[in-house]
This record gives sequence, structure tokens and C-alpha cells, in this order.
Amino acid sequence: QVQLVESGGGLVQAGGSLALSCAASGRIFSSRAMAWFRQVPGKEREFLAGVNWSGGSFYYVDSVKGRFTISRDNTKNTVLLQMNSLKLEDTAVYSCAQGRNSYVTYSQHDYDYWGPGTQVIVSS
Repeated sequence: QVQLVESGGGLVQAGGSLALSCAASGRIFSSRAMAWFRQVPGKEREFLAGVNWSGGSFYYVDSVKGRFTISRDNTKNTVLLQMNSLKLEDTAVYSCAQGRNSYVTYSQHDYDYWGPGTQVIVSS
């Protein structure tokens, strides 16, 4: 059974930085793509960033390119999301997810394990 747990969320001023971490259990971590999504009330879950199984390929949605960086450590079963230059519109619940495949896809339906999420609030 795979379990994902996020940490690192909180309150930050606009322009500031936060680092989110996702700890995963299970033996299949190193063979699957990992991704970060976020969701605000009333809106669909949004893909933000993904990394393939080896950590050699990265994908970002345009709104976070140049500000967010995803990375993974397969020896520690962790995925990080470094978020810089945060904006008010980055306020959301952030979740990590493990993909069904080794490569990154943008659809939430291609991810079968999810963490409970961590709240990020960006204030002015």
C-alpha cells in the first residue's frame, strides 16, 4: 500500500518562498512519475509540476514556470516542490500524487495515489 504525506505548507507573504515536501511509502516509488497538484474551492484540481521516474525530466504548467521547481530523491522516497516568488493566486491546497506510469502526464486521472494535501496561503 502506498501512502503519501505532504508537509511544508503555511502562510507566506507575496514574493516569499515555501518548500513543500512529500514523503512516500511503498516499493514502487522509484518506478513511477510524481507530480504536484493544487486546488482551490470551486475549481478543478490543477496540475503544477511533474517529474518522471528517474528525476531526469520535468514538466511545469505555464503559470509556475520559472518560479516552482520539482525534484525527487529516490533513495529517500521524497518529492520536493520549491516555490519562489509566490503570488496571491498561489493560495490553494497542494497535493502530491504518484502516477500510474513512469512518465509524467497532466491529467489527475493518471495518478492513483494522493496525499491529503497541505494548505498554502499567500498574503499581501
